[in-house]
Amino acid sequence: MARIVDKIFGTHSEHELKRIMPLVDKVEALRDAMQALSDEALRGKTEEFRRRLAEGETLDDLLPEAFAAIREGDRRVLGMEPFRVQVIGGVILHQGRIAEMRTGEGKTLVATLPAYLNALDGKGAHIVTVNDYLAKRDSEQMGEAFRFMGLSCGVVLNSMTPEERRAAYNCDITYVTNNELGFDYLRDNMAIYKKQLVLRGLHYAVIDEVDSILIDEARTPLIISGQSGKSTKIYEACDILARQLTRGEDMEDLSKMDAIMGIEREETGDFIVNEKDKIVNLTADGVEKVERFFHLENYADPENLEIQHCMTLALRANNLMHRDHDYIVKDDEVLIVDEFTGRVMPGRRFSDGLHQAIEAKEHVRVKQESKTLATITFQNFFNKFTKKCGMTGTALTEEREFREIYNMDVVEIPTNRPVIRIDHQDSVYKTRAEKLKAVVDAVRERHEAGQPVLVGTITIEASETLSKMLKKEGIPHNVLNAKYHELEAGIVADAGQHGAVTIATNMAGRGTDIKLDEEARAAGGLCIIGTERHESRRIDNQLRGRSGRQGDPGESRFYISLEDDLMRLFGSDRMIAMFNALGIPEGQEIQHKALSRAIENAQKKIETNNFGIRKNLLDYDEVMNEQREIIYDDRRKVLDGESMRDSIYKMIADIVEETVDDTVGENSNSDDWDLKGLNERLLPIIPLQVVTPERISDRTKNGLKQQLKEEAVRFYESKEAEFPNPEQIREIERVVLLKVIDQKWMDHIDDMEQLRQGIGLQSYGQRDPLVEYKMAGYEMFSGMLASVREDTVRLLMHIRIEQKVEREQVAKVTGTNKDESAVRAPKMRSQKKIYPNDPCPCGSGKKFKNCHGAGAGIV
Repeated sequence: MARIVDKIFGTHSEHELKRIMPLVDKVEALRDAMQALSDEALRGKTEEFRRRLAEGETLDDLLPEAFAAIREGDRRVLGMEPFRVQVIGGVILHQGRIAEMRTGEGKTLVATLPAYLNALDGKGAHIVTVNDYLAKRDSEQMGEAFRFMGLSCGVVLNSMTPEERRAAYNCDITYVTNNELGFDYLRDNMAIYKKQLVLRGLHYAVIDEVDSILIDEARTPLIISGQSGKSTKIYEACDILARQLTRGEDMEDLSKMDAIMGIEREETGDFIVNEKDKIVNLTADGVEKVERFFHLENYADPENLEIQHCMTLALRANNLMHRDHDYIVKDDEVLIVDEFTGRVMPGRRFSDGLHQAIEAKEHVRVKQESKTLATITFQNFFNKFTKKCGMTGTALTEEREFREIYNMDVVEIPTNRPVIRIDHQDSVYKTRAEKLKAVVDAVRERHEAGQPVLVGTITIEASETLSKMLKKEGIPHNVLNAKYHELEAGIVADAGQHGAVTIATNMAGRGTDIKLDEEARAAGGLCIIGTERHESRRIDNQLRGRSGRQGDPGESRFYISLEDDLMRLFGSDRMIAMFNALGIPEGQEIQHKALSRAIENAQKKIETNNFGIRKNLLDYDEVMNEQREIIYDDRRKVLDGESMRDSIYKMIADIVEETVDDTVGENSNSDDWDLKGLNERLLPIIPLQVVTPERISDRTKNGLKQQLKEEAVRFYESKEAEFPNPEQIREIERVVLLKVIDQKWMDHIDDMEQLRQGIGLQSYGQRDPLVEYKMAGYEMFSGMLASVREDTVRLLMHIRIEQKVEREQVAKVTGTNKDESAVRAPKMRSQKKIYPNDPCPCGSGKKFKNCHGAGAGIV
């Protein structure tokens, strides 16, 4: 129905393109005027535009002239003048939307138009791509045009120092990968001094391969980790047990007829694997075996939470995580394989102990589990930009997600030349072996005719199997699966040469055009062969899109078997049973419309399911995001040099108020006040004299609060007086507060993750887990803020100044490294030094170490 409506009334993209055509016409109308300018006059346009912005014009006002100017700059410097369709794409990007442009349409050049315009206001523009190779390549090529126009252009690479990063981010236009940008944001929010910051704000981002970054990687959070100190032996023990347990029949396989007839089926085995939802659960028999193995009375007891968690991970590692698909083992190390690109991701580890469970399974050294220091999802990170946009060859299938999560619509840009690639119907075979034989036959046939072939596989294992088969047939070929980006790009660029055969795991070499030589063009252009349908139609479209660029000839076909995971897990059981019953001869291709429908329906099911998972992730992460905003905002105020004096005094007052409220309560009779509890709670934080009935001047609750607040303030003022320069105590306040916030925030991240893992059980009590998570999370966050107040005040109240303290000793007080800008403490003592066994100067009669000297030097 939707297709019929689009044909009658036009698509969303067609309507939007009509609306922006007047703008595009204005840009093109200025072409001759811009070409008539000298280089100096053209470059001078940049300062003219900036002046006009300062005088009140907007970027929208400047768009036609600015686009025409950088378009001419591209022509003069790069020898490439953006086509009309590229100008259309640039307008869409400036408007903060997603431009779907086919492979080979020149998206790299398109980005120069909106990046130039949005960099004019001096706040910086980021062009975000998927790997260092593309960031470096594009910054070097496109940067020439920006610099010609008088703008600075930088690039951020993984190997760069903080100083180099800061310089790159301070450029008008910065090329950077999504990972480096996200990690720099997290590191900035862990900085102790403002001079350590590298970013200058999140103003405007052009996201290349936007579907890869905002959809494919949305479920993988960026995490900065530290060592947790937890033992790794439990993972090895759980792996030993997991291998001894028997896999039972998946209850998901319960047929509809069984359900209708009311037939109940008992659990079988020790655990059940649900491959569709990627879940593993122990059966009652399995629980009993775990209890015997670990000598537990009750597996479900809260004190056994760690064993429960590690046991589930061990079962997942052995039954759902597959070598050469999800990861590879190299040099005694488990390396993650990117699900969508087939590339190895060095330095990345599965979170929450799963990586350790896989290491135990593969019998490599189990590394210590990490503790999360800072984390954020790409969903929440990129939503922090004032304006963002994206471009890719495939986005329409995920338009709903882009709209709902990122508030961006997708506009399909027409190609510069008509696409003449022929997309054949899928070839379907009964078994995987028959399918692979058909693939090899198809490759041989085209190779002999001189037609270049690009074979796409989903897994590394599949690419290696196919490579062995091609070697047996004597067909020369290249295999791309998890090599360096530069090497990938070179091989992929040559994949269009006459007679070339290239096997690529998923989208290896993405971002590089495959150019045909004349012989290859004459032989029919690049032939794309897909060896399996991906879970997402979008990934299949990406593979197809490698052929047929800029009007080139080409063709594509996918080869599928009924044994493929997609068909096995999500295809129609009845349809597969029907084909099995037909007794189709071995090696015969199956052609049926029902098959094509089943494949597309299976993909739609998975896409909907994956969107639901990502949406659910965002709903939960939004709770953490709100808390993260508060913490990072507070940290930034401290880093910006705001005096924390008023904040510290408010913390002192709040602690006194809360302690009195908790221990004295609403009891109006002062004789019933719990002064013992008050002293036990308050004095370790604020070392005042012991509160006794005789010391209380006003025997009302408010009177007691006022008296203790005044005493606490006077005590802290005496601390301040020990510093000849007030800025010294202000600096110590800032550093102590930041250190305490960071420590408490790290612990809170762990606590929230544990809460999240267990909150699903609330659904059994007819409660919404998300609502319960929000409520519990709010309470935990409030508790964390109270803990920050208490620890900060306790540390500051017990700071002592030693004679001739140099930077190293101040570093001990503040917890900073000595090479950081710690303020020098006073070298001369204005009062006589008080030793631990001296009488306390407050007049209490106690020794100094047992009174106001208690806890000194803790910080």
